[in-house]
Amino acid sequence: MKREILITSDGSTTIHLPDWDEQYHSKNGSINETYHVFIESGLKLVSTEEVSILEIGFGTGLNAFITYLEAKKPINYVGVEAYPVTAEEIEKMNFISVLDAKEENAIFDKMHEVSWEEKHQITDNFSLTKRKQFFEDITDEDTFNLIYFDAFGARVQPQLWTEEIFAKMFTSLKENGILVTYSAKGSVRRAMQAVGFTVERLPGPPGKREMLRAVKKVGSIQ
Repeated sequence: MKREILITSDGSTTIHLPDWDEQYHSKNGSINETYHVFIESGLKLVSTEEVSILEIGFGTGLNAFITYLEAKKPINYVGVEAYPVTAEEIEKMNFISVLDAKEENAIFDKMHEVSWEEKHQITDNFSLTKRKQFFEDITDEDTFNLIYFDAFGARVQPQLWTEEIFAKMFTSLKENGILVTYSAKGSVRRAMQAVGFTVERLPGPPGKREMLRAVKKVGSIQ
């Protein structure tokens, strides 16, 4: 499938798939989307002393890198990706310059250079495990405080937004765990609710009216 580098509205890059008219991040701002959906609506709400995060769609590593930049407590980060982005594509991403994070460039590079299927201590307070895995093969149980659900949209990959997938997400979260996603589709919200999540609509990032946040409440029944 053809892949192109696209400059989004906030000046940051993303990878565009013209055959699908889909991209790895919002055309209305890659970095803006990450901060709004995953940091402000997710990470900042987790009150545990340490935070275990599962990212569905590791992609360019932008969400992981910004999480590292914004972390105020130890992070155990697991990124799942079935089709890893190439080193050549990563070199074309301009996140470091747009974020004015030149001093952390080595950390971003390390996140992409470390091997898959192993846990790596990126810094004293940030560990990273990259798993090359189809989302339907996830089997974690009661493991994560937070899920970044950043798969390609339901319009092009509806099989990633089903009750079956969200049941796996529910199982993988600890009690009171949070799942955040840029999507606000009614079918997605209903699939989340069907497996036990308490779901709320929130104001969306630039270019989107709404997004979803789902919580595994204490006593929820799947």
